[in-house]
Amino acid sequence: MKRRLFLTGLVAVTFFVATELNAQTPPKKKGATITGTVIGPDDRPVAKASVMCQSSGGLSPHATYTDKKGHFMITGLKVDSYDLRASSNGVFSEWEKNIPLRKGQTKDLTLHLIYAKEMPKAAGPNRK
Repeated sequence: MKRRLFLTGLVAVTFFVATELNAQTPPKKKGATITGTVIGPDDRPVAKASVMCQSSGGLSPHATYTDKKGHFMITGLKVDSYDLRASSNGVFSEWEKNIPLRKGQTKDLTLHLIYAKEMPKAAGPNRK
């Protein structure tokens, strides 16, 4: 009798713990993923860099930040081609353009922040 009661209690506790773990586990996002690293002009990973992503047609904008090792991840992307750019402290990377993604695919990129050779001139009513 004690053995049966023990087994019944063990099954109940196992069921409760499994249910709680499933409730706390976020659902997996479907779609494609872009991961990568942002590298600064000093050739070192950049923490807290901003990474912008949009479809090549200019739709579906996404943004994220890099972690302390310069890594980023954008998940749940639809099948499409995407453009990405990173920035940090006023320094930008070149646009990585037309990155095709298929369903369930993960692409890994490295974005390099570069200093501009020349500051762009501000556009204004008196400037040409």
